[in-house]
Amino acid sequence: MNYAPVGKPAPVVAPGEFVFAAAALEHGHIYGQTQGLVEAGGECRYVWDSDPARVAKFIEKYPQAQPVATLDELLDKKDVHLINAAAIPSDRGPLGCRVMAAGKDYFTDKTPFTTLDQLAEARRVVAETGRKYMVYFSERLHVEASVRAGQLIDQGAIGRVVQVMGMGPHRSNPATRPAWFWSREKCGGILTDIGSHQFEQFLTYTGAKSATITHAAVANYHHKQFPEFEDWGECNLLADNGATNYVRVDWLNPQGLRTWGDGRTFIVGTKGYIEVRKYLNLGAEAEGDHLFLVDDAGEHHIRCHGEVGFPYFGQLILDCLNRTETAMTQHHTFLAAELALQAQAIAKRVE
Repeated sequence: MNYAPVGKPAPVVAPGEFVFAAAALEHGHIYGQTQGLVEAGGECRYVWDSDPARVAKFIEKYPQAQPVATLDELLDKKDVHLINAAAIPSDRGPLGCRVMAAGKDYFTDKTPFTTLDQLAEARRVVAETGRKYMVYFSERLHVEASVRAGQLIDQGAIGRVVQVMGMGPHRSNPATRPAWFWSREKCGGILTDIGSHQFEQFLTYTGAKSATITHAAVANYHHKQFPEFEDWGECNLLADNGATNYVRVDWLNPQGLRTWGDGRTFIVGTKGYIEVRKYLNLGAEAEGDHLFLVDDAGEHHIRCHGEVGFPYFGQLILDCLNRTETAMTQHHTFLAAELALQAQAIAKRVE
């Protein structure tokens, strides 16, 4: 909920050249989003939320942010390039359309939408306004080992990628979760929510431009007191370039693990394979960002923590200023969201 890695400052702009605001502080990922933008040279000049307590907590971390009374006041600020938000998931799409209609780019926590209608409306507003609707897919963008995996793949280290397996176990911590967390309407379901990370990684590592869902299933195995909730999901995809994907996500992470989730990615290529252990090396080091590469030359354990950085945020800032698509294309962003929504829609509920 409060994942916010701290990296090395790597500003791509001069102070005050890129101004952004934080809004709708419902999810703790707002801190990770803000930290990434600040380290890349962005200035968080304003903050708004309907709850003054959340604003006060945010200002403790980012005292330079000036509170504003209403969302309309924030949207009227002429010096703001981008609105950075982590609203309740069902509110993210409508908020993004308001932001873009006000002439600003939008950066939201995942999942970016809870319905296909919201996605269709965002696509319409992007086409109409020319603004950006970008998404914080933190499990790749804010994990150094995941970033390094993409770099190695681009360099041809494992040849053509033919299969990606993504595993995203999370700890539910019921006592700490807000009421909206347990609502299917507000969160969209497990494949829509945390599954969206996995679909985005599959598209990135394979270079796919489209994909078809061949299987999807969800369940509520362990949270029967919340009947709408799904604590397990799986999905298979087939990409346009022939690569395949298996996704498994859950809210069943045991208390004995030293972190909130043992997220892993396995990437198989024609000349080798990669395993990414994102948040710890199970049974060994508590430090995360481990990458294991096997190729014709041997076995390689690459420690990425503090070595790779988080280039997405600087690229995003420059994309907003230059109207380019270096960090992530709009097509890619929306396709990852669309696959998650489609998988959720066809998923068989099992018990």
